[in-house]
Amino acid sequence: MRVDVRQVADGTYLVHGGNTNWVLLTDGDAVTLVDTGYPGDRRLLLGSLAAVGSSPEAVEAVLITHAHNDHLGSAEYLRAAHGTPVLLHEAEVPHVRRDFLQQVSVRTVLRNAWRPGVLPWAVHVLRSGGTEQHPVTAPEPFPTDGALDLPGRPVPVHTPGHTDGHCAYHLPGAGVVISGDALVSGHATSRIAGPQLLPGMFHHDRARTAASLDVLAGLDGDVLLPGHGPVHRGSVKEAARQARERAF
Repeated sequence: MRVDVRQVADGTYLVHGGNTNWVLLTDGDAVTLVDTGYPGDRRLLLGSLAAVGSSPEAVEAVLITHAHNDHLGSAEYLRAAHGTPVLLHEAEVPHVRRDFLQQVSVRTVLRNAWRPGVLPWAVHVLRSGGTEQHPVTAPEPFPTDGALDLPGRPVPVHTPGHTDGHCAYHLPGAGVVISGDALVSGHATSRIAGPQLLPGMFHHDRARTAASLDVLAGLDGDVLLPGHGPVHRGSVKEAARQARERAF
């Protein structure tokens, strides 16, 4: 599989991995990496860094939207091999250490295997190392409130529900919202395209996930970079409204 790196704004790139996305925010060769894909996406992840003229050594920090295996895959590798800080919301720190796990269970997936797309998606998860556990042994909560002193100057925005410590990242100057799994534009198990919530089985607390759409709607932006699906261009407020309508 060739790495799919798409520039969506100055210094901002959405990368499509194996059924999941990550984001590169660049300043020269320095990079902020938001999420890291599945464990099996590592070759694609390293290729995406090379594609924007960077390298693992130039990643100033890994920001995690949430600690599910399809977003966490190479975070500990980068921390251990290159000393890269792994930053996330304080409520997600014990989750990323795997003190507990807020992720869809194998039993729940099997109960939903009759739904369109679920079995092919589950096969992909297995092939991509999605059932492996790669906890981050020394995660760090965000050091400050507001914009982080990193390439792209991302602003963490707590959007709980999918997991307790799920965070989106807002780039106010670029009008970009990196929404993780709080708001997506598609998924292998979804039959619709465009702004939506993931199917209910994927959320730790679906009601809180829906409530977090109001938080996202309050962010000024016209480019949405989701954890799953293509870039969505248009009012983020309208995208959140559309996802809420589709959720009920």
